[in-house]
Amino acid sequence: MDGNEVQRAGAAVPGSRLPALGPHGEGWVAIQAVLFLTTAYCGRRGPRWSRAAAPLRLLAAASLLAAGAALFAGGSWRLGRQLTPFPKPVAHGEVRREGAYGLVRHPIYGGVFFISTAWALFSSPAALLPAALTVPFFDVKRRREEAWLSAEHPHYDDYRREVPRRFIPFVW
Repeated sequence: MDGNEVQRAGAAVPGSRLPALGPHGEGWVAIQAVLFLTTAYCGRRGPRWSRAAAPLRLLAAASLLAAGAALFAGGSWRLGRQLTPFPKPVAHGEVRREGAYGLVRHPIYGGVFFISTAWALFSSPAALLPAALTVPFFDVKRRREEAWLSAEHPHYDDYRREVPRRFIPFVW
């Protein structure tokens, strides 16, 4: 089995001990879909929030939704034709450094954190756990993606030093 066959089989690729889960990282997208569907289901079917602190909870949810939508849209817009659900970057793509990518390296993932949490605050406390699981999941997926980006783009490590925040501007 050559290196490409090992990669297709889902093994780790150079630069990371994390598995590729498919030639483009399809397995990562499948796990992500399960996480999103679980969050949505728990929000729809879980118990409703009590009325206590409802205005504050709804204000927090609306704020997170707005911030998440801005990060998600800003990241998506800047990627343009390079946008893909897969963690493996498109061939012959470029590392984006402007707009949202000048603030954080993974604005779309940060946007999803905020949107998932907003959904849980709007819908049901049962959605908080799967929404919270997006944080460690995207941190692991980010490491897999960044290994591919470093292999594809020799100056990606310079970008990582220039933009140390991963997901949330000025925070993390």
